[in-house]
Amino acid sequence: MTLFDRILESRGLDKTFCQDFLLPDYNKFHDPFLLPDMEKAVQRLKLALERQEKIIVYGDYDIDGLTATALILDAFKSFGFENVNAFMPNRFIEGYGLTVDAVEAIASGCANLILTVDCGSLSEKEIIRAGELGVDVIVTDHHNVADVQPPAVAVVNPKRTDHDYPFIDLAGVGVAFKLVQAMQTRFDGLPSGQEKWLLDLVALGTVCDVVPLVDENRTNVYWGLKVLARTKRPGLRALLAVAKIDTKSLNSRSLGFGLGPRMNAAGRLETAQHALDMLISDDSMAAFENAQYLDSLNIKRKADQAKILKEAILKCEKYSNDPVIVVSDRDWNHGIVGIVASKLLERYRKPAFVMQEMGEITKGSARSYGDFSAAEAIKVSREVISKGGGHKLAAGVTLPTKNVGLFRDSVNEFYRGLKLTNQEMLLLPKADASAELAEVNEELIGLLAQLEPFGHGNPQPIIKTDNLLVTNFRKMGDSAQHVKLELQDEDGLSMWFLAFNAPDYFFVDNGTRVSIWYHPDVNEWQGRKTVEGRLLHLEVIY
Repeated sequence: MTLFDRILESRGLDKTFCQDFLLPDYNKFHDPFLLPDMEKAVQRLKLALERQEKIIVYGDYDIDGLTATALILDAFKSFGFENVNAFMPNRFIEGYGLTVDAVEAIASGCANLILTVDCGSLSEKEIIRAGELGVDVIVTDHHNVADVQPPAVAVVNPKRTDHDYPFIDLAGVGVAFKLVQAMQTRFDGLPSGQEKWLLDLVALGTVCDVVPLVDENRTNVYWGLKVLARTKRPGLRALLAVAKIDTKSLNSRSLGFGLGPRMNAAGRLETAQHALDMLISDDSMAAFENAQYLDSLNIKRKADQAKILKEAILKCEKYSNDPVIVVSDRDWNHGIVGIVASKLLERYRKPAFVMQEMGEITKGSARSYGDFSAAEAIKVSREVISKGGGHKLAAGVTLPTKNVGLFRDSVNEFYRGLKLTNQEMLLLPKADASAELAEVNEELIGLLAQLEPFGHGNPQPIIKTDNLLVTNFRKMGDSAQHVKLELQDEDGLSMWFLAFNAPDYFFVDNGTRVSIWYHPDVNEWQGRKTVEGRLLHLEVIY
């Protein structure tokens, strides 16, 4: 059995299922009317079109919300809606989701209908207020839902349990796309098949929202990458150029690490409106200027992030015995602290809460792993916080600044009470297969490319190789933070392995024997291709 076959077998991709996975059939999409309230949403939108009512698309400041907003604006224009505008909430003013103030402002502008994308499922009081002001609300969302749905015209969310839709893990932009598919059956203007040109937005939002890349998500991203390579959107063409991404080699990593951070930087530092303006621009020059501005914001975001991380590491030393990191500072931008929390988790292998002190209020984000739920830790701390919630591995919290110490005590007491064991082992990579270096070649990497798009639910394959000798060792980077190792097997075959921002234990001496876990890849430099590995973990044998 070849190494590629062993990898397929480890992922449960037998011959009967493999072809559908490797080449997803776009035409096998699920019936959008199986989603809850889809019929109600379409009927209300049909009435809005007949009356040419004023519609506000209420988005979110992350990429899922941004792409969903741009998708709806694009599709509604095709369907013939003439009075549609977007409201893009500001992280530093409205915060996440619908707010009463925003609803009142929208109503004062004579809107008849609010269509939410990527938010709204838990916005009961805001939707009630909209109704009082004579504004209907249609919710399209993919986040957790309440036991009783808010009084909207429709709440289209695959997380609801009262429906027969077979896939619950759509991204927010994926739910918006299902709305468009449903509308195509009742509205003129967007013939069947033409909706595929929206898949560039669907792919971008789906990858960057880190939903499982299986079922419809995989199909949408697979074909969306092909659409993105030929996108008609000046904004996306400009952003691809600014990010120096070759459309001939587009993959999910291009979106998650190239386009995504630049678009997210707008909402983290200023306003996501900059990113939306770029996405919906019809002017190539204006789109390019927007893309350049997003790039400059991302450079600033990285600098600010590095500064916060450095300061956070110093604060962590004071609480080194705590199983959960809780650090805060008045000078840390709460739009960035979530990324810093991820970096602290990687460094210390502990769940992390990182927060900005904003006068009397402190606001921040959490990242966790393993069996510790950040959302549950927030829930059990409800007596000392103002509000908070999220998911097991990522959450947000707001609390009185005076209670930061009490909150630290609460989440650490909660962790200790769980009596968890061997949690750090859950952070270690798990190999799809063990292999000799001779099996890791360009042919294999070409075969592995068929498994793209990689992401949550379909990670890039990991290979383990044992008993390799370190024959060359290089430190790289302005702070010697990267490492490159040349490793040799017992047959004398050598291969280079690179790790960025490597942990201390990766810096091993020549003559050391190690076992390694890595992603195989091809490095192309000055027309010459070599097979290399991206080092994920190593264990010293002797």
